[in-house]
Amino acid sequence: MPVQLFERLRKFKVYYLLLLPGIVYYIVFKYVPMYGVLIGFQNYSPARGIWGSDWVGLKHFITFFYETPDSWKLIRNTLLLNVYEMLFYFPAPIVLAILLHELKHVLFRRVVQTISYMPHFLSTVVIVGMTVTFLSPQSGIVNHLLDALGFDRIMFLGDPGWFRTIYVGSEIWQKLGWGTILYLAAIAGVDPTLYEAARIDGANRFQQIRHVTLVGMVPVIIILFVLNLGSMMEVGYQKIILLYNPFIYETADVINTFVYRRGILGANFSFAAAVGLFQSLFGFVLVLLANRAARKYSDTSLW
Repeated sequence: MPVQLFERLRKFKVYYLLLLPGIVYYIVFKYVPMYGVLIGFQNYSPARGIWGSDWVGLKHFITFFYETPDSWKLIRNTLLLNVYEMLFYFPAPIVLAILLHELKHVLFRRVVQTISYMPHFLSTVVIVGMTVTFLSPQSGIVNHLLDALGFDRIMFLGDPGWFRTIYVGSEIWQKLGWGTILYLAAIAGVDPTLYEAARIDGANRFQQIRHVTLVGMVPVIIILFVLNLGSMMEVGYQKIILLYNPFIYETADVINTFVYRRGILGANFSFAAAVGLFQSLFGFVLVLLANRAARKYSDTSLW
């Protein structure tokens, strides 16, 4: 066995050398720091360090689930935002990739791709600033249009009912174009002879999309869907912190923003680590279940 392993390393040494920086990165920055989850079971004190802090077991988990008045509201808001993203954002890049593939005018397709990619390269602060400007009740273009059409102006960022729509809409705007890259690559990998065979069999354009293009995209769709399930209990808190205010805490306050206030600003690092561990374990279980279902009902899975 060692001889075979050595022979394999010698034969593919160039590929392993290319892989080495990525392996080192994940070991140093992802796996080595994992011992830090221990502080979730301690009353961590920076002065005493991880090994010197008092052990308290599941105290912080109990505090979050049973002694935090808004814990279930936080979990509900987090899950709902992720569910809405899965329902509205996840299919959007798939649809755009198919539409771009079907465009025959090369120049127009490149212009559309460039425009759709641009928001990805803007910082979250800029995206939120533009969103706030567009939705301003006094000077926002959206309210100007509503006023011109005879409707009342809406205070979007002061109404809890609008927050999820605004958040998911801004996510689609920011990430839609960039999200098409993998799907376009999957479409590019579809054998062109399959389209020719479909046309010979009498398939129209929509039937070709359904039975050839979409089928070729299925493995990528399944992999990305399973991976996205791993973050169902997490939401990018930067955008929410920039968007929310006390008027919309009812729908805007999520686990990550609460942990930011309680764990980081309040210097309760053990509590923050405990809640973060819960989020990670929840996502890990979802990925395991989704991968098992994918392996059972299709030929594609993560492992």
